Amino acid sequence: MAGSSSTSCSLLLVVAAAMLMSLLYAANAGSSRQLTAGFSRVMLNESQFVVQKPYDLPLNERYDPCGGVRRFWVFATDKPISATRPGYPRTEIKVDVRRLSTARLASFSTIPGPFPCTNSARVDHHQKVYSSGVWQFEGDVYVPWGTSGASVMQIFGAAPPHASTVMLPVYDGQLTYYHNLTRVVADRVYDRWIRLNVVHDVAAGNVTVYVDGERRLEVPGHGGTEHYFKFGVYTQGLHNHSHRMEAHWKNVAIYTKPYA
Repeated sequence: MAGSSSTSCSLLLVVAAAMLMSLLYAANAGSSRQLTAGFSRVMLNESQFVVQKPYDLPLNERYDPCGGVRRFWVFATDKPISATRPGYPRTEIKVDVRRLSTARLASFSTIPGPFPCTNSARVDHHQKVYSSGVWQFEGDVYVPWGTSGASVMQIFGAAPPHASTVMLPVYDGQLTYYHNLTRVVADRVYDRWIRLNVVHDVAAGNVTVYVDGERRLEVPGHGGTEHYFKFGVYTQGLHNHSHRMEAHWKNVAIYTKPYA
């Protein structure tokens, strides 16, 4: 009887944990819908996810898009993305959002299905950008334990001397604003999925970051006239970085709306 009672209690705990996870997922989904209300979702095909990776390695040695999850990893000793372009190692996707009219955006009601596992992503150095309106990046990110000193998401493009509008690196399990370890956007990010929504109002010149539906950061932008979203892992030169850096992304979507 004691064994049976113990088994029943264990089953109840498992069921309770599953119900709690379902409730949390539903709450996050509801928050996400609120954040994207009033926006139009941009239809993207796989060719618009442009991969940057160490120039001397085949794509499948640093990027795996299989199973609905995009896995990115890089080592501190890896080469940059070009033999003629110095920089820190990275495996990142830059999103080619294209210059779309409001009429075309309004017609986008369906999104392509899961991306293929053939790893046929485009690898080049060309991108289309956005320069006006309000844009929103959304996605779920998972950072394995030990990854440190790597940006997992950024909005590229800014006025000199800046290169980016916002950057979100991970340092010792904390998602931070650039390299400011006192500006923690999310804590204890290792080994769990978090939902990121990043809203860029170009004319107002500000960026707002939400984590699991909660506003965690609102900062001014850095100017500039051309921007695009990037996600993956990009080694940072400040503070200590780990030898291996890795991030997983899923449910990535881009939204936009013109000014009223």
